[in-house]
Amino acid sequence: MPGMKFPGDPNGYPKRDEVIRYLKDYRVKFQLPVQTNQRVVSVEKDGDGFTVRTMAEDTFRARTLINATGSFHNPYTPVLPGQEAFQGRTLHSSEYLNPEPFRNQRVVVVGRGNSAVQIGVELAEMSKTSLAVLQPVQFVKQKVWGQDVHFWVRLIGFDTFPFWRFGKTAPSSSAVNDSGGYKEKVAAGKPDQQPMFTSFYEDGVIWPNGTKEPVDTVIFATGYRPYLPYLQAIGALDAEGKPLHQAGISDVPGLYYVGLEGQRSFASATLRGWGRTRSLL
Repeated sequence: MPGMKFPGDPNGYPKRDEVIRYLKDYRVKFQLPVQTNQRVVSVEKDGDGFTVRTMAEDTFRARTLINATGSFHNPYTPVLPGQEAFQGRTLHSSEYLNPEPFRNQRVVVVGRGNSAVQIGVELAEMSKTSLAVLQPVQFVKQKVWGQDVHFWVRLIGFDTFPFWRFGKTAPSSSAVNDSGGYKEKVAAGKPDQQPMFTSFYEDGVIWPNGTKEPVDTVIFATGYRPYLPYLQAIGALDAEGKPLHQAGISDVPGLYYVGLEGQRSFASATLRGWGRTRSLL
């Protein structure tokens, strides 16, 4: 981020804890007055500013408000026929921590993106696991000619192409980044791919050919939806709860967004894309 390089190998892949440490060090270096555990419950627009109220019963006044919660805050789980009768376990991929609780189970992972494949491959080492997909999984190499695929996306300009100028959001890719032999493992049936099941029944799922199969656990790797209820009262959201904005600039004067998927470019929802968004707001 501005003023502080990320430590370590510039071509490496930082781990979760390394990113957290970097953000904490950034806060300390620039003495930023960041307050944690301040979940916002309501935002009011009054005059030329905002009043923000938190669950901790604190109140903040501001002339400008930047909502930086991104697009991946509210796990989305579809409701399928017969689901209420299913006696097994269902959960969203955001609740998945490790494969051990699913050892020797029959598991179905719904989805074909990065999370679905990564979880499926991990589970397949100790469980009978299938990916339930609407279309076959597609893969892209994580590295091409020694450089990460995102390097090339940035180099050709797709990373920051201003889709918003044409009244569109940047497209997202459902292709899986193959950084650990995922393509080979899926091709070997660990996990295998099955056409998306049509419904649940008490003991499991019903596949498109009518076959009933007992299943212990179904994991939905089905993405996220916006969750911004605190902005509803000021008219910042549409009927589906999605923010009304153009390239991160809200229809409500003084309100801006950072980190929305497709907000300004392909990279808007990433740490890399945040810097570009910041400079344009």
